[in-house]
Amino acid sequence: MRHRILPLICAVILMTAAHAQESHWAAPGDKSANFMIDMERKWAEGVCSNNGVVSELLADDFQGTSTRGERYNKTDELRDEKGPHSAHDCALDHAKVRFLAENVAIIYGSEHAIGKDKMHPDAKHCQVWTDTWLKRDGKWRIVAAQDNKVDCK
Repeated sequence: MRHRILPLICAVILMTAAHAQESHWAAPGDKSANFMIDMERKWAEGVCSNNGVVSELLADDFQGTSTRGERYNKTDELRDEKGPHSAHDCALDHAKVRFLAENVAIIYGSEHAIGKDKMHPDAKHCQVWTDTWLKRDGKWRIVAAQDNKVDCK
């Protein structure tokens, strides 16, 4: 009897541990998800004006890939944030948070801006992106981003 119960107990423990590691979409009202989406909104709006969000938003070891396929880091983003801004009507269109673990989340989002391209000041630019968030020392920060230009709908 004892030999039959031990495998059952081990299976229950393993299933419980595996279940605890399952990813899930953020629940409505989740405070961490709401904080991250608010920060994503500020980053999207920061394309139009220097709102100072980058230093708090990005981890020091952040690495991103732009819509042109170029790599950029936190220093590059800080420089862009302080530079001239030709865009207007910048906004976050959508963001959805998926928690992969207690301290790891991915946000799938989209945003738009008008006049981002100085050659076409009235053109609307749209992009979709995937940002990876990591919670370190109790603070959520973006550690990676992948941006993709898309046709505006």
